[in-house]
Amino acid sequence: MNKDQVKGTAEKIKGKVNEAVGRATDNPQRELKGDMQQAAGQARKNMGDLKEAAKDMTKRHH
Repeated sequence: MNKDQVKGTAEKIKGKVNEAVGRATDNPQRELKGDMQQAAGQARKNMGDLKEAAKDMTKRHH
């Protein structure tokens, strides 16, 4: 697991918390912030997944 995967997962968790708090407190802005954090976290995790896959492919071919 690389740093992008870890940071992406952490950002997704923060987003889930903000989304839940926004829903519970009827705060649409906070809920939206949580949704955006989750999307950004997923994008970063996906980037980390791609890096990891590329690294694995390079190791297999050498």
